[in-house]
Amino acid sequence: MRRPLPLFAVLAALLSVAAAPPGRAPTDPTRTPGTPAYTVELSSDATGAHWRGHERITFTNTSPEPLQELYLRLWDNFRGGCTTPSVRVTGLDGTAEVDCTALRVPLPRPLRQGAAETVEFDLAVDVPDGIDRFGRDGAFSYLGNALPVLAVHDGTGWHLDPYSELGESFFGLSSDFAVTLDHPDDVLVPATGTAVATPGEPGRTITRIGARKVREFAWAAGPFSRIAGTSADGVRIAVYSAANVTAADARAMLDLSLRTVDSHSARYGAYPYGDLATVIDNAFEFGGMEYPAFVLDRVRPSAVIHELAHQWWYGIVGDDQYRAPWLDESFAEYAMDVELGNTKEGCTAATPFKTPEERLTGPMRYWDAHPDRYEAVIYDHGSCALHELRRLIGPETMSTLLHDYARDHWYGVSTTEEFKAAAQAATPVDLAPFWREHRID
Repeated sequence: MRRPLPLFAVLAALLSVAAAPPGRAPTDPTRTPGTPAYTVELSSDATGAHWRGHERITFTNTSPEPLQELYLRLWDNFRGGCTTPSVRVTGLDGTAEVDCTALRVPLPRPLRQGAAETVEFDLAVDVPDGIDRFGRDGAFSYLGNALPVLAVHDGTGWHLDPYSELGESFFGLSSDFAVTLDHPDDVLVPATGTAVATPGEPGRTITRIGARKVREFAWAAGPFSRIAGTSADGVRIAVYSAANVTAADARAMLDLSLRTVDSHSARYGAYPYGDLATVIDNAFEFGGMEYPAFVLDRVRPSAVIHELAHQWWYGIVGDDQYRAPWLDESFAEYAMDVELGNTKEGCTAATPFKTPEERLTGPMRYWDAHPDRYEAVIYDHGSCALHELRRLIGPETMSTLLHDYARDHWYGVSTTEEFKAAAQAATPVDLAPFWREHRID
């Protein structure tokens, strides 16, 4: 098999296009590894469900403390665990932990602050049967969280939380990806980033993809139908449809995506990535799933609006999705309401807390143990709380707060404490009673 051409020549242009002016993101001085850069070369079988290749990760220790080790998150081993792992790393000494979704890799020497290091390994990814954000629907494969990525270390230690099937466990820092996918001509590969396709071996295509300042990389593979357009603000959006989606529904989802991305941009800051893939399959059991510049959805307009809002609330403005899921889900649900003109009058009475232990700021550990309350609290009461904050401080102040908060955390990480401080700084109204009422700790 012919090896892909060197990445740097093609991807340098792609990465420059995908870049955006940096924000003024507050940083935790202990949060590391920083400035991750991933270079990945993978080749698929005839189906697009089995991939083999190589991954290289370069990073810097941004913490004052020497870095003795790192952890790779192999998230998609959640299903088979250590018995039948879907993601296998070879050529790298490491110890598997957390049901083989975390791989501890000792560094050859302590890495001082400001020093860079590179790790590389061979990689095999096998997509299991059963449609999911990582799974197969017949000829269509979905590869969310399939690439090994660096875990985050901060003042609380390494973030090695377990996989959550109910919500998300993912926490990553803004990173650069240069990914080459070698695949059959009839298998399309929508993915995070900006792509250039060139001929490969007979019957195969080489797709090179560049993405800057994104927290994750996801892709799909299959005989999708594709339509595309450009929004008024210049965002290129392509809709990739599985066989169970009609051409009319695909067109409706494209038109909706084109309008929505510009609306969200006007409220929270211009979409920075240039390209966006909306992948539609009506067999998904979930309402939708977000990745940077890439979303999975059914033909469901509200879900498309919600998942596109995640481009800002989790993608651009990051958060720890396991320990503070409200910071992206409640905000994306609120953004969906605003786009749909839903002001949720009287919503507090309609979304009450049921027990003293329920907190809007509770972690996925709690919601995994109380799955019947996750949507009611994190989505319904969470968006309600933001509507009530808007009514309390005024719509103009709320709009300015969210726009400026996104700007100040652009490509950074949001915490509950930082949002509370920003909200209080935006208004003379004492917000302490509001935080207590809505259990925002």
